[in-house]
Amino acid sequence: MQTEIANATLKALRRILRATDRGSRKLAAATGLTPSQLLVLREVEAREEVTPGTIAQRLQFSHATITAITDRLVALGLVTRRRSERDKRQIFLDATTEGRQRLADAPDALQEIFAHRFAALPSWEQAMILASTERLAALLGAAEIRAAPLLHTGLIDREGTGAP
Repeated sequence: MQTEIANATLKALRRILRATDRGSRKLAAATGLTPSQLLVLREVEAREEVTPGTIAQRLQFSHATITAITDRLVALGLVTRRRSERDKRQIFLDATTEGRQRLADAPDALQEIFAHRFAALPSWEQAMILASTERLAALLGAAEIRAAPLLHTGLIDREGTGAP
């Protein structure tokens, strides 16, 4: 019985991983962007005078990761950098017209579909799913890996305890 449950659980995890991979490929095919690039572009487009540091904090990515992603978005012509008029050390990011168009053309990301459907669940079920997936992450040795996309959607707060 224990083996059957463990096998069923692993099959469910594999289906989740395949769905995530399929969603990433669909997103890349439609936009030419990775999910992380799309997340950063959305953050840039959604805010005025946003800094790379603010984006790193919101997405819980390292500054180095945001810099690398921003470099790629700038090279693609989707984002521009500009210096603050008040403090020349400060850099602001802006979405270009092409960047905004890529966002408009992007299919609903798996993350957004999940967020919408997850929000419709009763709070006890949301908590149960969160507890179960956190436990699975710990069993697989992945507990220390950040869940930045979930933080971005507002599904969990910075302490990982549920909706803020």
